[in-house]
Amino acid sequence: MEVEVLCNVENCKYWAEGDKCVADSIYVIGQNGREAEDVEETACKTFEHRE
Repeated sequence: MEVEVLCNVENCKYWAEGDKCVADSIYVIGQNGREAEDVEETACKTFEHRE
């Protein structure tokens, strides 16, 4: 199943035109453990800085 993932972090290695994420997989963590109350308590661990 193909899923569209959007991202606006243009300096990420996986960012593509149209704010698309082109990583093979996405890993998101909760910043305060395994639960989050809102989006601000999450972080994308897939991010790699574009050189």
